[in-house]
Amino acid sequence: MIDYNKTRILLDPNETPKDWVNILPDLPVPMTPLINPMDGKPAPPELAFAIFPKQCVLQEISQEPLIPIPKELREIFVRTYRPTPLHRAYGLEKELGIEGEDIKIFYKNESVSPTGSHKPNTALAQAYYSKKDGVNELITETGAGQWGSALSYGCNMFDIKCTVYMVRASFLQKPGRKILMRAFNAQVHASPSKLTDSGKSYYEKDPEHPGSLGIAISEAVEHSMRSDKARYSLGSVVNFVLLHQTVIGQEVKAQLKKINIEPDVLVGCMGGGSNLGGLMIPFARDKLHGISPDLEIVGVEPRACPSVNKGDYIWDYGDSAKKAPILKMFTLGHNFIPSPIHAGGLRYHGMAPIISILTRKKIMSSVMHHQTEVIESGLMFAKTEGILPAPEAAHAVKEAIDQALKAKENNEKKNIVFCLSGHGFFDLLAYKEFLVGNLVDYELPTEEIQKALAAPDMPNIDETNF
Repeated sequence: MIDYNKTRILLDPNETPKDWVNILPDLPVPMTPLINPMDGKPAPPELAFAIFPKQCVLQEISQEPLIPIPKELREIFVRTYRPTPLHRAYGLEKELGIEGEDIKIFYKNESVSPTGSHKPNTALAQAYYSKKDGVNELITETGAGQWGSALSYGCNMFDIKCTVYMVRASFLQKPGRKILMRAFNAQVHASPSKLTDSGKSYYEKDPEHPGSLGIAISEAVEHSMRSDKARYSLGSVVNFVLLHQTVIGQEVKAQLKKINIEPDVLVGCMGGGSNLGGLMIPFARDKLHGISPDLEIVGVEPRACPSVNKGDYIWDYGDSAKKAPILKMFTLGHNFIPSPIHAGGLRYHGMAPIISILTRKKIMSSVMHHQTEVIESGLMFAKTEGILPAPEAAHAVKEAIDQALKAKENNEKKNIVFCLSGHGFFDLLAYKEFLVGNLVDYELPTEEIQKALAAPDMPNIDETNF
């Protein structure tokens, strides 16, 4: 029998988190620094201030366990979409044949934000701090368009110009995202473009180049350097972005507490690591302190771009043109060009350093799935729960289903929580291609990975310098 008190768990606006959770002081090893690509040494704050908003740079390296969310920013969150609901997936459970058993599936619904994903959690913060700094333009890249939409929204909220370099494959696949960004007054360019030296080097060789997040980042960083009133804005990977996303996990903890549930498994898709980091960091922090030591944290990647599952944990450039900082992370190599799969937000060559460290230390694990089985899972979710997930979020749906079926087979009790990081209403082409039988799977050949990682321009960082 359905317990309707547990179908949609809400928080009062006053319960919206007042702080961001910073996991850096709790990591099992010290966080590696951002490296200046010009000299191979740790980037001083002054250099980072020229790229990112000042407060974001300070948050990137902060050792404070909690960082207060500014009152004005928190009021905007509450007025627009936070806190977001946590749903019990009764329809999906029934479809899987686990209804009435001791296996429960919950999903944190980040699709209710103004742009349909979790991305405004950091976009609003970065736009807020940029406005305080007197910045009048933010430039960024976007894969699937969720991040570009979010930053366009955030910039419009604070009256800042926004320029977006959108990976060409997604630019062509997702016209709705372009319209949404332009509705928020953003300028949107297909990447690689003719507008930057970074883009020209690819565009002139192939005007139909599908692009990559690495190339789009290069274009955005180069563009941001043209004016001291412009800054680059990043939607994933770096520490301060994952920090801003921890409102997700904090709300989930409060919501589960209301119904006396402890999670056994947390699941999130991961391209750069932002939504997974936001969901799991408050829980991972507890796990590192010996609380809920058996909690499983699972990140899900596409088989076409498996940076954690098949990449190396090494120093690498954050972008293809080697203009962005160098990070130590799981990577497929900055020269890697992924196949044009529909989960454009999961096509980045590297993984967030926080996620990389937690994986290396076995605090969490990762899996891979093909896009056809992912889209099929997304359709099952739509039919049973009424929400068509973004292809990225459908990776988490697929893994949640697998976790539930495995628990059923092993006769286990399991509380499974995943992050529905965004809806797929702008991603209908992926579902159309699946329904007409045109969607194919891409498995990244080992030879391509080895070739990218063996490139002569991979950075050689001497860690004894720091």
